[in-house]
Amino acid sequence: MKTITVIPLGVPGSIALSSVEALKKADRLYLQTAEHPASRIVVGESGLRPDAIALDELYRSSFDFEELNSRIAERLTGDGAENVGFAVIGRGVGADLAGKLAKKAAEKHILLRFLPSSGFAEAALAAAFSAGEAELFSDYDLRTARSLMVGSPELPLVIEECDTLLRAGEVKLQLLEYYPDDHRVTLCSMDDSGAYKAQSLPVFELDRPGNARLYGAATVLIVPACPLTKRTRHGMESLMEVMHRLRAPGGCPWDAEQTHSSLRSSLIEESYEVLDAIDREDMTALEEELGDLLLQVVFHAVIEEERSEFNMRDVITGIVNKLIYRHPHVFGDVKVSSSDDVLVNWENLKQKEKHQQTVADAMRSVPTSFPALMRSYKIQKKAAHVGFDWPSAEEAFPKIAEEAEEVREAMAEGGGPHLAEEIGDLLFAVVNVARLKKVDPELALGAASDKFMRRFIAMEELIAKEGLSLSDMTLEEMDRRWDRVKKGE
Repeated sequence: MKTITVIPLGVPGSIALSSVEALKKADRLYLQTAEHPASRIVVGESGLRPDAIALDELYRSSFDFEELNSRIAERLTGDGAENVGFAVIGRGVGADLAGKLAKKAAEKHILLRFLPSSGFAEAALAAAFSAGEAELFSDYDLRTARSLMVGSPELPLVIEECDTLLRAGEVKLQLLEYYPDDHRVTLCSMDDSGAYKAQSLPVFELDRPGNARLYGAATVLIVPACPLTKRTRHGMESLMEVMHRLRAPGGCPWDAEQTHSSLRSSLIEESYEVLDAIDREDMTALEEELGDLLLQVVFHAVIEEERSEFNMRDVITGIVNKLIYRHPHVFGDVKVSSSDDVLVNWENLKQKEKHQQTVADAMRSVPTSFPALMRSYKIQKKAAHVGFDWPSAEEAFPKIAEEAEEVREAMAEGGGPHLAEEIGDLLFAVVNVARLKKVDPELALGAASDKFMRRFIAMEELIAKEGLSLSDMTLEEMDRRWDRVKKGE
């Protein structure tokens, strides 16, 4: 069976024995590039395979990496030799080329093998340690360090292939999302002999024009971990780190004492403050209040993490899975024609997900802690989902007059529990009309309260300008000022 073997050359002086054997045994050997010190073991003065075919021309003539990788995959899989070798610098090929090779090899029934090797990152780390330019990371840190740029300032990063000043600028911008601009990093550059030289510099100097000579195909950037208090920007990991420290022994006594119950009022208050910022269209306040609300979510998650029930990752996993499940028209093949279809589908999936067999089950799931208007709105929607609803708001509207008359009759009887019941029925009827007209009654009543307060304040100010006081006026006199304020709006 025809075989293609990807043979990593590592860095000069570090090629693996398995790679040496593969170089010798290949019937036909292709070389990623002859223009690199690591390639000397193949095509140098005493190279193992002076007959190797370098692919530098493909690099020069391809428009982009997509085209290059396609052409390399086609060249290797189209070669008639039984045992084809592909010698590459560093530890191996990138994911894009590996994917194209795998696809082509499968189509042509070719066995594809990838040999293991160390790469530029390991050699650069060794050089940085030797030069005293980097701290010795623990075994755990080394295993969790990333060879690609990710926002993890609590861990050291090892970033390979900083090959141009442009790429260095892109990396700098990503680093500045978390690190201070004077955070010192180590830039490891390979010279013509294949040896690494390490240089320490601040992040903001990474793309300085004078540093262009430091970048090449084997350049590696080592970014030490950044302490929490030194970071200029933060992600979820920083918030979790703060909360863990606050709750830990020696942290904050108040934070350590909190429970789900003690935080209940804070969660409600922060939610309403978010809504207030939205209503006022104050985006600066909204940014702050969303942070306060997020803190409450993290607080509750950390409390359960300490009990080994669940953690923040479980919370995030749950909501991600729920969103995927309830949006089959986005992540699946379900077709919808409108937002109404989306809502109907959402309710059906929600009932199935929560094992709600009846409408009663769905109604019982509406929290009793909801504000009364919101709760009645939700309960009505559950009934409407199975068709128990008024055909239209216009047909539901007379029910308000009917309930209002029953309130009047209850008042004539002297009030008491019966009056409270009838007032509840009246409010429920109003919610029905609001729902059918797609008006949120909670927001509508809130706006009405704001309007009343605004007009009352304006009326009081008008009366004060006249040298009068509310306590000295009759209702009729106040009503006249109220009408003036109302007309003025």
